[in-house]
Amino acid sequence: MTRPLALVTGVGRTVGIGAGITRRLAKSGWDIAFTCWTPYDLRMEWGVERGAAAAIQGDLAERGATALAVEADLADPEAPGRVFDAVEERYGRPVTALVLCHCESVDSGLLDTTLESFDRHFAVNTRASWLLIREFGRRFTGAPGTGRIVALTSDHTVGNLPYGASKGALDRITLAAARELAHLGVTANAVNPGPVDTGWMTAELREEMVRQTPLGRLGTPRDTAHLVDFLCSPEGQWVNGQLLMSNGGLA
Repeated sequence: MTRPLALVTGVGRTVGIGAGITRRLAKSGWDIAFTCWTPYDLRMEWGVERGAAAAIQGDLAERGATALAVEADLADPEAPGRVFDAVEERYGRPVTALVLCHCESVDSGLLDTTLESFDRHFAVNTRASWLLIREFGRRFTGAPGTGRIVALTSDHTVGNLPYGASKGALDRITLAAARELAHLGVTANAVNPGPVDTGWMTAELREEMVRQTPLGRLGTPRDTAHLVDFLCSPEGQWVNGQLLMSNGGLA
């Protein structure tokens, strides 16, 4: 039998949430295409993880999946269409599940956010997500009830204005898809994964997040991956149009 095909965006590092999701989906029987964008990692404190895409592809192959990595600057409005073209050319079949993990995230507040930063956050986190969902809806030809959209979101806004605001807009786009793509039998949900440290937290922030979380620990990529895997499964079909908090009880 042909394995269903998932497209996961924002998979640039082996320790990231996106990579964790690809591994879980591969183990559950999905083939995987994923996007990455090296210049983003270059701008961030953690830097570029050399060979990450190849390492992730190797992990997925060990789980029985074929995998395709696509470099894409999602700030470019033409990128979503090119990504879907590349995936369909490689696999010869449409995407069944779209999982949005990409983001632009640079801390700044109400008084110090620049216009350039604000616009880039909305271009990547909001506009690109809409365009990816639009491409998915236009190209989806799967059996009714099999299509899935899952978007990772956040409620962080204080001191992180453009990120939080653009994620709030992403929520609304994703939840609209649950209704507007109903004729395709596609479900759409947004997931807030809570505090997951993939290398961006300071020691002080880690300590504070652990203190505030009833379970007394931080989240892991695996925590998020298990929920996304369920939502993409046949058993997860009845969960639709929801903003899900998967955060250990933090909020």
